[in-house]
Amino acid sequence: MPADYDMDIIRARVARVGHLLDDWDGLGVKTHLMRERGHRGSPVNVYGPFYLWNTVRGVNGFLWGGAFQGPVDDFGRPRVRQWSGLAFEEGTAARSPAALAVRLRRPVPDGVKLAAFMAGAAAETERLAAEDGAVPAASAVDTDAWELVRFSLWEHDAPQAEGDVFRVLHLSEPGRGMLPRGRQW
Repeated sequence: MPADYDMDIIRARVARVGHLLDDWDGLGVKTHLMRERGHRGSPVNVYGPFYLWNTVRGVNGFLWGGAFQGPVDDFGRPRVRQWSGLAFEEGTAARSPAALAVRLRRPVPDGVKLAAFMAGAAAETERLAAEDGAVPAASAVDTDAWELVRFSLWEHDAPQAEGDVFRVLHLSEPGRGMLPRGRQW
């Protein structure tokens, strides 16, 4: 978003439409996330979602069935990035509402043994979920760009994770209980 964008527009939009995926078939978790320039060290204004899908049918129904047209109409057609899941763990505060999200993006270094690197990423996901106040934690890899992304939700304003911090404006989790736990291989 532009540096002078009124982020209250985003808050109002999420208040109006955030609930629309609260019962979406095939969706594990969707977060509406926001960073504001000058808050928590953010140099930019950012709005974006993060999804964990249970089914291909669910994501395709969202993208091609008409629901995705709303964000396209409001913001233009965004880049939709997809990752291969590595690990998902429920946190110590799994039943608590999420206040913050932390996203860490790191390149997968050249020359590493992929099996060992990915096992380490899965272990780090488990470690994060065991921290006080963690809601869930997930890790995935973009095999086109060879980028690891680690995502965690926190019930409090002091997340025990490294990365970009976002305010959670709304959390939809209709199929969270069906997301497979642990390493995904």
